Amino acid sequence: NANDWYSAAIDTLITQQLHTDTTGLPEYDEALLQRELELFPQWYLFRHREKVVTGELRQRLDRVFDVLMRSALAQPQVFVHRDYMPRNLMVSDPNPGVIDFQDAVAGPISYDVISLFKDAFLSWPEERVLSWLREYFDKATAAGLPVPAAFEDFLRDCDLMGAQRHLKVIGIFARICHRDGKPKYLGDVPRFFAYLRTVIARRPELADLEWVLDQLEDDA
Repeated sequence: NANDWYSAAIDTLITQQLHTDTTGLPEYDEALLQRELELFPQWYLFRHREKVVTGELRQRLDRVFDVLMRSALAQPQVFVHRDYMPRNLMVSDPNPGVIDFQDAVAGPISYDVISLFKDAFLSWPEERVLSWLREYFDKATAAGLPVPAAFEDFLRDCDLMGAQRHLKVIGIFARICHRDGKPKYLGDVPRFFAYLRTVIARRPELADLEWVLDQLEDDA
């Protein structure tokens, strides 16, 4: 019954994006995007993998971060829940109810939809994810939301926005382990590396990120 649940979640997301007043919300600006991305080198690479982030590694990360931030900042800005995932969707009437709005911002339109389908604790086959993204795209277009005219352009936005989020979450999970003493979250880190590999395979502009991940695998 996943299609029914996710279709309802898509409808609710579109309603939020259409009707939520973003006045007074923080902006998902370059500074915030950069702070989130830096969690990956600070907590995962340096603290968890004990890698000194200098030289070519730092240069390649900087180039990747620039690509991801420029893509995010170029997207139309809407209400962003910032943690729109199944664990924050409650069975209700109408369905679903949404909780945990405390991190909401005004930001890129692709952020919440890619969060929904590239979840921290549940993975779906890529073909199914693409089908759901197409469903969102068609419904968002019909509703008048400012998505790109072509699905392929929208998918690129989702891929790069997702890569930003995946790197951030890997860093957060490493921080939760080493700062907060909760190592169990690291068990879900391979899921995010798999998400990144999927995106890298169709985005040549992420070649530097492929190099970084290859180095990590060689050093494992």
